[in-house]
Amino acid sequence: MSEISSINKKGINPFADLIGLNFSEIIEGCSKCSIEITKDFFNPNGVVHGGVMFSMADTAMGLTVYSSLEKGENCATIEIKINYFKAVKVGTLFCSTKILNKGRSVIVLESEIYNDERLVAKAIGTFAVLKTRD
Repeated sequence: MSEISSINKKGINPFADLIGLNFSEIIEGCSKCSIEITKDFFNPNGVVHGGVMFSMADTAMGLTVYSSLEKGENCATIEIKINYFKAVKVGTLFCSTKILNKGRSVIVLESEIYNDERLVAKAIGTFAVLKTRD
């Protein structure tokens, strides 16, 4: 089973399953994912809730970090800042994530979120690299 089909398999990431997040690319240092917009994602103003895009970026960043970790390492989100540029009502959200800087204990990433071809949000995140206990 390929890495992509493994990560998209139901039950591997229950939160991603809940929001319908689908990964199309995972290579060391970057990932791509998408989500189909439904009315379940709308806020009271009738547009996609910012938390959907934030969750998309956070999940993509975490998976991107995992793609670059050594055996015995794990990660955790330290912080994420996101800017929203355009309201979204229909279509598909696409998230492209890449590592900007990888240190021994901290990794900084960038996610760009598009609604079809239009840039609608951009996030910068910082993740801690943790040693797992045996």
